[in-house]
Amino acid sequence: MDGLVKGLVWVGSRTEHYAEMVGFYRDVLRLPLEHEEGEFAGFRLPDGSKAEIFGPSDTEHTHFDKGPVAGFLVDDVETARAVLEAKGIEFIGPVHEWEPTGEAWSHFRAPDGNVYEIVQGPKHQ
Repeated sequence: MDGLVKGLVWVGSRTEHYAEMVGFYRDVLRLPLEHEEGEFAGFRLPDGSKAEIFGPSDTEHTHFDKGPVAGFLVDDVETARAVLEAKGIEFIGPVHEWEPTGEAWSHFRAPDGNVYEIVQGPKHQ
């Protein structure tokens, strides 16, 4: 049976300890810092997946209220979202797309009350 989810490709965490967590990811886990702006830091793992940290001043991820948020890889975000909505899953906001690559994602609240996301990888030309 072909599953909806293809893997884990992203994890994000909102934290009051932003500087300490950036140091932990960079200096202890030795993940390369790909991008940092304000209290947002993005790291790329060797397999291509991403880890991101959001500090208290980040206003775009206030819906990340507890625990890390995991991103599940799907073939197509729009299709996967429709399947999950048909099963009663509540989504938070619209589908977001990073136009340069075609990557897309959409956040939802699972039955445990935590936020997760579905992620569509880059489109290949």
